[in-house]
Amino acid sequence: MRRRLQLPRRLRPTRAGWVFFALVFAVGFAALNTGNNLLYLVLSLMLAFLVLSGILSEAALRGIRVERRLPFEWVAGRASRVVLEISNAQPRTWSHAIVVEDLGSAPRASQDRAFGTVFAMLVAPGRTESRSYRFEPDARGELRFRAFRVSTRFPFGLFVKSLEIPREATAIVYPRLAARRAPRRLLGEPRTIREAEGRGARNAEVTGLRDFARGDSPRRVHWRASARRGVLLVREEAGSAGGEAEVILRTRGAAEDFETAVERAASQAESGLREGLRVALRTDTQRFGSGTGAVHRARLLGFLALVEPERDADTTP
Repeated sequence: MRRRLQLPRRLRPTRAGWVFFALVFAVGFAALNTGNNLLYLVLSLMLAFLVLSGILSEAALRGIRVERRLPFEWVAGRASRVVLEISNAQPRTWSHAIVVEDLGSAPRASQDRAFGTVFAMLVAPGRTESRSYRFEPDARGELRFRAFRVSTRFPFGLFVKSLEIPREATAIVYPRLAARRAPRRLLGEPRTIREAEGRGARNAEVTGLRDFARGDSPRRVHWRASARRGVLLVREEAGSAGGEAEVILRTRGAAEDFETAVERAASQAESGLREGLRVALRTDTQRFGSGTGAVHRARLLGFLALVEPERDADTTP
């Protein structure tokens, strides 16, 4: 309903536009009071100037299409680059001075805002221009992209004419990841990573080779085979070559700040996977089995990006 009632174009005078309006009224008032034909001629030229401005600005916006290319992953506190592709679908008309704002809502934010703004001076007919902006999410959670606001001040800078192009998308922002080493044998402490018993031997039997994935330990890279094939290969070993570890996150009755606990758990899970451990994750109500590799990493960090504190079992509403 809101979109149906929304005007297809929005027009807002600039400071120069308000000055021009004042001049139009002044010339018109003087022409009516004096009857001077020259003043009437100047007034007609100024009004034609306004009409021409509206026609040319509409021609610049008509046919504009915008697409969004998101980065592979988002991490709170790290800037990522979003690429916007601005296309001109008109067969003969050039688009000038195009400004595109990417609108949406950040995690834990109640209002929409512009994540970034890009500018294209000239978009030729049938061509596409790529522009990018950097955005750094402040918190973990779901990042919602809603629409693009496309505007122009072409040709005379008297008005800002804009339109909105709905283009929704969502992305998951991982918790902040601190550069820390996974601790060893921190038994019994909550919100820490704990090494399990039965750690595999370093000289375990090699069963094969596979492509390197994010989260694999550099110690498992088979450098000789990687040099022959031109890609990074890691050894697959019988048993648990890197050992197992478990990240414990208290989601009920946490004494300290819950966001700090989540960030610590995510950082330690990341560190454990990077060092070649098979990492598991356990909360007060859920458990993720141990694993390695990029898919398991995305699974754990994706869960930690959306986890919320739980109410104690003995708490009554």
